[in-house]
Amino acid sequence: MSKNALSDRFRKVDVDEYDENKFVDEEDGGENQGGPDEAEVDGLLRQYPLTSKSGNMNAALHAVLKNPPINAKNQNTKERAEVLVIRVLSSFKSSDIEKAVGSLDKAGVDLLMKYIYKGFERPSDNSSAVLLQWHEKALAAGGVGSIVRVLTARKTV
Repeated sequence: MSKNALSDRFRKVDVDEYDENKFVDEEDGGENQGGPDEAEVDGLLRQYPLTSKSGNMNAALHAVLKNPPINAKNQNTKERAEVLVIRVLSSFKSSDIEKAVGSLDKAGVDLLMKYIYKGFERPSDNSSAVLLQWHEKALAAGGVGSIVRVLTARKTV
């Protein structure tokens, strides 16, 4: 008989860990995701008419898309982030939208598309028209794959 057959190391392996049918929802620190910094975004929006227009608006867009509350359990946090994003998107001029979307990376376009679809769920006055403009430009930048990734994502904003 060989030495390996007498070994009992194999008994220490947890075979349930490798089971494909065993589902464990991954919680990636939703407690520390408070959403975007409202003071920073408000400051950038207030500076908008005073300084270089597109630079501050792009900075506001990047700031509002930073630290999304994807894993947050608190629904109020998600709603505050959604309202803030809609406010930033509504502040853009139609001619600046394409340049702003072009400044985002693939993950940023996907996140923007998540907020756009979230805004479509609960439209407010004139938000649908603004969101449709953003959707057109985000679709051009991210393609149909961006829509598929948003609609099949389990984690929402």
